[in-house]
Amino acid sequence: MSFVESLFLFFGNALPRFWLFDKTRFIFYRMAGMQVERSTIWGPLTVRPIGGCRHINIGRGCFLNTETRFGAVAKITIMEGCRIGPRVMFETANHDVSLFEDNLRQTIGQAIVVESNVWIGAGVIVLPGVRIGAGSVVAAGSVVTRNVEPHTLVAGVPAKIKRKLKATK
Repeated sequence: MSFVESLFLFFGNALPRFWLFDKTRFIFYRMAGMQVERSTIWGPLTVRPIGGCRHINIGRGCFLNTETRFGAVAKITIMEGCRIGPRVMFETANHDVSLFEDNLRQTIGQAIVVESNVWIGAGVIVLPGVRIGAGSVVAAGSVVTRNVEPHTLVAGVPAKIKRKLKATK
């Protein structure tokens, strides 16, 4: 499966920037193994490790800007209507701080969930085990190390609550 995944990731990433390709690029990522609904993806996407596409689920009506990175050791779920800025990184892997006998550290994978209608600004890093609540906004350049409540604006390194947002219908 890794060859098929790599092949369709390559084709999806190689499509030129043109509105028609931006609207249909998700089809190649689906063929690579992602569970992705109709969304606009400017690409390219980076998925690590090889085989990680099977851990990625993107809902209907999302927008992913250029150079989104998925460190997909565990499940990454982006629900419908999300807006993802350029160079956003979703990292599901962490490492134990203890060294084992062979001088290696154990890799620990934890899922990331981005609930519906979230806006994640440019250059944000979302770390393992984080859930970003529906309708929230993550300011550009933030590092999200813990859960974000729904309808909340967070910013900074690490991301902290700046204010609650009004939920509109």
